[in-house]
Order: sequence, then structure tokens, then C-alpha cells
Amino acid sequence: MKYWPITLSFLPAQAMALYPFMLFKTKNVQTDERIIRHEQIHFRQQLEMLIIFFYIVYLLNYLSNLARFKNHNKAYYHISFEREAYKNDNDRLYLKKRKSFAWVKMI
Repeated sequence: MKYWPITLSFLPAQAMALYPFMLFKTKNVQTDERIIRHEQIHFRQQLEMLIIFFYIVYLLNYLSNLARFKNHNKAYYHISFEREAYKNDNDRLYLKKRKSFAWVKMI
């Protein structure tokens, strides 16, 4: 999946997917296959939700998790989109076999 890489040293994470841009904290992260796969999973999620709905659901999921756990890290790692991406970012074939809306299973 093609993307436009952008390096932003102030990025709060190692990488971030904002379709069609992939933002990286440092240049060397741009070659990390696992991180790129993780962000490509997010691209797929964003596209199947027409991009804007992804961000709405992502934010609502994060806020409900934050209210539930009262902890940023726990809230972040329990976002269904992140759970799918972290679970599968080591699988080189995942995007080829991934079913649409696979993140729903992570709710």
C-alpha cells in the first residue's frame, strides 16, 4: 500500500497513520517493517470506514476506554483498532488475508 512518509520529531508516538500520510518520529523508524505494517493496518481500517468515520469511532473508543480505565496507556491499548493492529503487525501476510472490518472482533 503506497503512502507518503513525513518525519515529525515532535510526534508523540513512533509512527502514526493519517491516510495517505504515514508520520514518523525519526527517519530510522521509516524502515521498520513491523511499524509500517501496523500503520498499513490502520490505513485499511481508515479506508473501509471512509476515513472520517474511523477518526470518530477511534476517538469515541478512546474516550470511553479512558473513562473506564482512568489511564491513557490502558485506554489506548484497548482501542479496538489498535488491538487489531498490535495483534497482527508481525504477520507479513495479514493484509492479504484480512477480512473487512476485522477490528470489530476486537471490541
